[in-house]
Amino acid sequence: MIKPNYSRGLAALLITAGLPAVASANECSSVRFAEVGWTDITATTAMASEVLDALGYEPRVDTVSVPIAYAGMRNNDFDVFLGNWMPSMASISDPYIESGEVERLVANLEGAKYTLAVPQYVYDAGVTSVKDLAEHADQFEHRLHGIEAGNDGNELIEQMIDDDAYGLGNWQVVDSSEAGMLAELRSRVPNEEWMVFLGWAPHPMNTNFDIAYLTDADDYFGPDLGGATVYTNTRAGFVEECPNVGALLRNMTFTLEMENQLMSAIMDDGVEPRAAARAYLNENTEVLDTWLEGVTTRDGDEALPAVKAAL
Repeated sequence: MIKPNYSRGLAALLITAGLPAVASANECSSVRFAEVGWTDITATTAMASEVLDALGYEPRVDTVSVPIAYAGMRNNDFDVFLGNWMPSMASISDPYIESGEVERLVANLEGAKYTLAVPQYVYDAGVTSVKDLAEHADQFEHRLHGIEAGNDGNELIEQMIDDDAYGLGNWQVVDSSEAGMLAELRSRVPNEEWMVFLGWAPHPMNTNFDIAYLTDADDYFGPDLGGATVYTNTRAGFVEECPNVGALLRNMTFTLEMENQLMSAIMDDGVEPRAAARAYLNENTEVLDTWLEGVTTRDGDEALPAVKAAL
């Protein structure tokens, strides 16, 4: 449940009364993140939360589905979403961007990918393209394994089925979750059982399992094996209301190596996300030099020493 923001009414009263604009600082005291349960977005949201906490803000994080994240930004329930994977998420995010209800602020990760994948032993058996799936439908049990219902990847698979693309018209999507899908993969690999599933990078699945990405799904997942850019989104007006937080969000970009390291700590070592983020920042303080350029603490002090001291 999102806590009601009573400071909004106070800010309006103070502005109406012509009092000093200290209310704007109170208005931005908390930063509300939508997070969708994917480990990469959990990791980046944890990084942002650690920095904001050190700057004197109160980060709040709620895990919701992708459609609810966007409806929540439109309805002023959330301020920030760090997981706008493009182009696969275009059908969900673009209507909000085009209407001006959500702003696509900045690309925070380049070089990602998101498409259908199989274990390497399936690829070696001749399934190298989505065009090869129908021929082996029985071995795949006519199933394509997705993650949580309503996410963009599942919707793209459902569209493929609805279109009877690649002869997949009588297949079905298995709605699960990131953890559920990976548990299914983990159970099948020892006996070399067949499975086709949503795969993406960055993610530890690329090192924990020997997998291969299928070609020829460009019409649905985009070119270059679902090559993707991840964007930071904010609700309309947030950056204008909270320019200091906006400056941080514009500066905050990630790398594949960074996210793989954080996700491995969270998924493989069982480290709590905020603790993993804190450890990474302590070991890689140079990233703060870029992230905190032109940023202050909430009280207006120099950001870099404050964050380093807090961490």
